[in-house]
Amino acid sequence: MGRAMMIVLRDPALVSLIEDQALRALLNQRFEEISQDQPYDPILFGYFVVVEPDDSVSALETKTGCSIVRGRCGSAQYGQPGFAPAFEFIEEHPHCYEMVFVLSDDGFGIDLFVPKVPGIDSQLLALCVSYAITAAVIPNAAQP
Repeated sequence: MGRAMMIVLRDPALVSLIEDQALRALLNQRFEEISQDQPYDPILFGYFVVVEPDDSVSALETKTGCSIVRGRCGSAQYGQPGFAPAFEFIEEHPHCYEMVFVLSDDGFGIDLFVPKVPGIDSQLLALCVSYAITAAVIPNAAQP
């Protein structure tokens, strides 16, 4: 473990690299939502990262610059007293967890997708389970 294999998506066309159909659909939806009024720009909006089996938390933190298991303030880590997460929220979907980091006041952020598949870092999954809220299902407006 430790070799970073995560998929970094800074272009909506790269979503086709994702094999899981449900995750691919969610990523397409997020790209559409984030750039509703203008073309998607990763420098302006941020980007998405899909965790792969065998990605370590330390590799994810190094690649993204996000504190995943380290707290926002102080030195407390996940599972220790005083841990305050650096992410905004974690949303649970049927096939994955979505961990959202807003890194600047202008809304730039990183959206980390953690699939519910074998080989995902156990500490990362435990963190997701501990903090996740269930995703709201919003009916498609085009349906009657």
